[in-house]
Amino acid sequence: MARKKIALIGGGQIGGVLAQLISLKELGDVILFDIVEDLPQGKTLDIAEASRIDGFDVSVKGTNSYKDIEGSDIVIITAGLPRKPGMSRDDLLVTNAKIMQQVAEGVKEFASNAFVIVISNPLDAMVTLFQKVSGIPHHKVMGQAGVLDSSRFSTFIAWELGVSVKDINAMVLGGHGDTMVPLVRYANVNGMPVMELLERKYGDAEKAKEVMKAMVDRTKMAGGEVVKLLKTGSAFYSPASAAVQMTEAILKDEKRVLPTCAFVKDQYGADGVYLGVPAVLGADGVEKVLEISLDEEETAALNNSINAVTTLVADMERLGF
Repeated sequence: MARKKIALIGGGQIGGVLAQLISLKELGDVILFDIVEDLPQGKTLDIAEASRIDGFDVSVKGTNSYKDIEGSDIVIITAGLPRKPGMSRDDLLVTNAKIMQQVAEGVKEFASNAFVIVISNPLDAMVTLFQKVSGIPHHKVMGQAGVLDSSRFSTFIAWELGVSVKDINAMVLGGHGDTMVPLVRYANVNGMPVMELLERKYGDAEKAKEVMKAMVDRTKMAGGEVVKLLKTGSAFYSPASAAVQMTEAILKDEKRVLPTCAFVKDQYGADGVYLGVPAVLGADGVEKVLEISLDEEETAALNNSINAVTTLVADMERLGF
């Protein structure tokens, strides 16, 4: 059986890690595209030369031509400028929208049957623009954000409680930005509510709320925290890991329930927009959006996030995209 073909658009930090992780997991043959001459060829040669050491047999190649992505089963897009210290995701809008237009046209021409996972920021707007320009069906176009944000939230909870992160179940909904919505009420450690465990730890309900608020705030600003520490770039390992989890769910038809920037139709008070929601990922891409009950406070927070996303998309359209 022929191996799957996975195209990575953007040979920067995330693209390089994606190529390595996909190779290590042997999910398929990798083609890494970038407009910078020799950059993707150099990165993939370096990864391929470790194949004997790491024990993988997939093909890993770099290219500067969109034609080489032809026939790809999945396309993962990281192309665009990374955030710099003091820069919000929204500041990247105009520059990255121009890049995304070009990428969408290239994918439309050579890989229009592929599933597409967008990582480029500002995420919600870039997914929307890609789908609009490419015309690829909504269920085959999605964004990676919720898997990463939920992992960050889970990590902070595990550190606070002193338990394995493997046992944390926590989900973040909404747009990939300051208005994202970590679902505190649903967060649990193998079924045990996190808030209940925090109250036991501190013996004080108000202190538990204070600690949780700090973790929620850190989750919302987690990307910026990494940017501030790195000084010359943004997060790359964790976004790549998150996109690989989504890729594996689709290629292996795993039916994983993952927070995904998916096209929402008359759910969560939104209609006709891309939004971070729980979705079933399988062989048909986004196979189903799962709607969970939200209380008044959670609904208000999600509505605020939906408004932020729709405003961002409207701004992009006003600028001619």
